[in-house]
Amino acid sequence: MKAIVYTQYGSPDVLQVKEVQKPEPKENEILVRVRATSVNRTDCANLRAKPFIMRFTMGLFKPKKIIMGTEFAGDVVKVGKAVTTFKEGDKVFGFDDSVLSSYAEYLVFPESKGVSTMPEDFNYQQAGACLEGAHYAYNFINKVKLKKGQKVMVNGASGSIGSATVQLLNYFGNQITGVCNTKNIELVKSLGAAKVIDYSKEDFTKDPGKYDYVFDTVGKSTFGKCKSLLKPGGVYISSELGPWSQNLFYSLISAIFGSLPGQAGKKVKFPYPPNIKRSVLLVKKLVEEGDFKSVIDRTYPLEKVADAFRYVEKGQKTGNVSILVGHN
Repeated sequence: MKAIVYTQYGSPDVLQVKEVQKPEPKENEILVRVRATSVNRTDCANLRAKPFIMRFTMGLFKPKKIIMGTEFAGDVVKVGKAVTTFKEGDKVFGFDDSVLSSYAEYLVFPESKGVSTMPEDFNYQQAGACLEGAHYAYNFINKVKLKKGQKVMVNGASGSIGSATVQLLNYFGNQITGVCNTKNIELVKSLGAAKVIDYSKEDFTKDPGKYDYVFDTVGKSTFGKCKSLLKPGGVYISSELGPWSQNLFYSLISAIFGSLPGQAGKKVKFPYPPNIKRSVLLVKKLVEEGDFKSVIDRTYPLEKVADAFRYVEKGQKTGNVSILVGHN
């Protein structure tokens, strides 16, 4: 089968199109014919193994799994003897941020992990480019006690995680202020934001509004810059560790003392641990209820996945970048 292979960490130039052996499912696994996948921030981190700590699970000097890719949509073509949830012919989609090797014509995946049958209203392309952002978005939200009507600011509201965060917050009945660039203002409004700040024209950290939560879905700000936006007792969550990995320290202090000392009860939380299966099932439910959609910026064939990485690494994509695999 055709696959995108890398044997060393580095730039998109290390990615190669190769013929590799088709996998066989174990007793608890399904074999999936991949129809669509994506290139996302998680994939970019896996490609370069940054931050360095990732190497302790991915491979210290070179990747343990030579086929990349973290999400997929496709068809079940074979099931292991112990599999009870899926059958041949099922359309499925799934996600695993530890690399599930979806940049290939076929993959195997444990039925107990983050996989489900596809929502009826989604095609392969939509299903194969929505879970990474939605999972991390939900992992922001489930770390706080959301109440209907609370005010939330989402920095990076037009990205993969950000566009999903806006949709989930809208579903839960929150008042959303989104931060994005000029071209995506109308998109972010259509996803559920009541107010949109154009970061190319104004500094969102100077906004006079006060928020229950600030979600930095692109990790390009800090608690120090955003603390004035928070109400007393408000929470800041970032998708990144912070310039000095301070978000881990701040979240630990917040957990021990209930808030950051001298900050009017304000705290930092870190979006960990994850629950991928829960995220997948939530996305399926919301899609089928008409409350979630996949935002797709560009589409590339599998053979051009390196070009997709180069585009994503520019940090200017809107929503998701889709990869279509040869069976389409």
